[in-house]
Amino acid sequence: MSVWLPSAPCTPGTCVEPTGSATAVPRAVLRLVAVVALVLAGVALLPLGGRIPAEVVRRWCRWIVRAAGVRVRVTGTAAPTGGTLLVANHISWLDIPLLGAVRPARMVAKAEIRRWPVAGALAARGGVLFIDRDRLRALPDTVDHIARVLRAGQAVGVFPEGSTWCGRAQGTFRRAAFQAALDARVPVQPVRLRYRLDGGTASTAPAFVGEDSLLASVWRVVSARGLVAEVEIREAIPYGSHPDRRSLALAVQPGATSQPGWIHSALVA
Repeated sequence: MSVWLPSAPCTPGTCVEPTGSATAVPRAVLRLVAVVALVLAGVALLPLGGRIPAEVVRRWCRWIVRAAGVRVRVTGTAAPTGGTLLVANHISWLDIPLLGAVRPARMVAKAEIRRWPVAGALAARGGVLFIDRDRLRALPDTVDHIARVLRAGQAVGVFPEGSTWCGRAQGTFRRAAFQAALDARVPVQPVRLRYRLDGGTASTAPAFVGEDSLLASVWRVVSARGLVAEVEIREAIPYGSHPDRRSLALAVQPGATSQPGWIHSALVA
């Protein structure tokens, strides 16, 4: 198996639990329409590229999550400016706009997406960095490409688990992306994502795992009631604090000791 092809044992049937309550169908439909409208608005603005202020992009990302009926709770300090590797665990399609709400970044995605009708071309125009997970020999070029983008002062977002997990279980962080950060001499910004219900109980409803279809996952989210996305922004790890990619990946891996200095924000309604 390629290092870019890890697999998770999570499946919709065994891991995804209902929220226990659902919103009315008309409201769910309105949420779905709102999400689609916001995505299409973003697509229409793609030709403007870097001329769109970062704050506008952050707000747009958060609006997508809120349009789906999910409240967002952010804790932590602001992500650093300049070249930065944003690293997060991967549970849901919601993770992408949530990471963009922390700081707009060029996302790393599997090369298969480039071949998808319409979506592939849009992802390419949006600056996605594609990796060929089936060709181990292409890995050094991929790392070098990411490092060049980081050296240019841009942020790159990556989900090092290489696959979505339900949230109750998690995968091991792969090390290649961390080598790019070391080569570019830039900090790593760890972000921890969780999904809960209003009462604080962990929820797997947003998980997009196994053979689940995107449409089924989106409908499960927009029809749920009381979902909250928790985004923990840990202190950035500066270049030079870890000697190699292995120790750096271990330090960022979820479950590592939380770092001090968090600033807690209010729940966004």
